[in-house]
Amino acid sequence: MRTVIAGGHGQIALRLERLLAGRGDEVAGLIRNPAQEEDLRQAGAEPVLCDLESATLEEVTAHLRGADAAVFAAGAGPGSGIERKDTVDRAAAELFAQAAERAGVRRFLVVSSMGADKEPPPDTDPVFAAYLRAKSAADAAVRAHTALDWTILRPGRLTDEPGSGLVELAEHTGRDAVSRDDVAAVLAALLDEPGTAGKTLELIGGLVPVPDAVRTVAD
Repeated sequence: MRTVIAGGHGQIALRLERLLAGRGDEVAGLIRNPAQEEDLRQAGAEPVLCDLESATLEEVTAHLRGADAAVFAAGAGPGSGIERKDTVDRAAAELFAQAAERAGVRRFLVVSSMGADKEPPPDTDPVFAAYLRAKSAADAAVRAHTALDWTILRPGRLTDEPGSGLVELAEHTGRDAVSRDDVAAVLAALLDEPGTAGKTLELIGGLVPVPDAVRTVAD
């Protein structure tokens, strides 16, 4: 299987690349900074230079041709302002989904955010509110691509604790933390489970082994 990951140098993406490469899959990561290329190679991934904020649809489509799956794990990141929440967390996700559809890639995963399903409360920090709105709009745009077998994953508060391999995965889980290791493990398992297509799932740490949790939410 060949998987192309947008935001290939992100903390979750690097973990996912290691998992996929470790099981013998072919994986490529889209990055915009050439200085990150060696990190991807160390993770077992092919680095592909592509800035999703400036790339054309044709360019992104070309990077996705021949792939079996695509994962949108990009984000503007901490310290970015309201404008980049829109250009990365929304617009880049929409572009990546459109390109996947044009390239004939069916399996499409999105790393979204818990809380993206509702309007932020009035007292929410404006930048964080913009982030949640951008994620919500991106999720809606992905759902509109009926040619994609999409799954949207909304993790809880992310931590760098070692993964336990035990999670709670459901349409609604309630708020709690989850390790980035476990998010990556769930993404890898979702790639292999077509029965989760068309589902939006929340993820937190829990008591169920990742394979069982993914199997339970599959059709």
